[in-house]
Amino acid sequence: MSADKPAQKFWPNGARLAVSISMMFEGGGQPISGSGGPIPEPIKDGLPDLPTNAFFAYGYYEGIPRALNLFDKHGIKVSSFMIGEAVENAPDLAQEIARRGHEVAAHGRTWRNSYFLPRDEEKKFIADSVEMIHKVTGQRPVGWNAYWLRNSVHILETLQELGFLYHIDEPSHDEPFIIPVKGKDFVTVPYTFHMNDISSFPFESYNPMAYEQALKDEFDQLYEEGATRRRMMLIGFHDRINGHANRIRMLDRFLTYAKGHDSVWFARKDEIAKWVLENRQDTPILQRGPANVSGLPGV
Repeated sequence: MSADKPAQKFWPNGARLAVSISMMFEGGGQPISGSGGPIPEPIKDGLPDLPTNAFFAYGYYEGIPRALNLFDKHGIKVSSFMIGEAVENAPDLAQEIARRGHEVAAHGRTWRNSYFLPRDEEKKFIADSVEMIHKVTGQRPVGWNAYWLRNSVHILETLQELGFLYHIDEPSHDEPFIIPVKGKDFVTVPYTFHMNDISSFPFESYNPMAYEQALKDEFDQLYEEGATRRRMMLIGFHDRINGHANRIRMLDRFLTYAKGHDSVWFARKDEIAKWVLENRQDTPILQRGPANVSGLPGV
């Protein structure tokens, strides 16, 4: 893509920056013992970790409902990556997310890795979450996110076979791109670790002023670059982390700041993926070899 192309080629209605929020719906899909949480000492002998499970439950009792009200306040839609068992355990909440116009996307049957599974088992692990989300919400996910972004080397072919349009499991770009898979385009809508609440702003080192400033700095730099290049900003939101009261207040301030700028598109990731496919001529197309050779998702 040429650096001097006019901005209207990048996003709908001439927007110079796309901002997209990934809201993780994980509470209720975690193992009953051994899940990571705010308590540093691990539970002994595989016993049920009651306070950590309650920490996860905060996500569906308080975090997501609070977040949905925040998004309504600002008139924005997000992409919610849902764990199958979490949806099964809190179906009313999953339905409410869909009812309010947010994207339902897949995040696995349970909150655990699947990259080490044989290909057919990994495929079933993903398909099971799709079926549960579809059963509960009436919508079939077209976007995928793995536990900590780790997938097998077969993932793009598997996702394509399951009817997905995109995945987010690669933090290599600040714009979406296409990888051809068996003659058909497959979209990557990149992730960012440094804007992810669970990895960069965890409870033990959380500084709300620093997080807010980091969001503003990320926005400002990408907004500036967006005058001549396609740019996208991602915000990672976990139900049990950014859903807490003080974090919602900080995000409220940031969204007010971002919405005070012209030409910003707050978009669901399926909207971004579809726009990219419809505007292929303005999108990076990466020809990669096998993932077990390049070390990156590809075929």
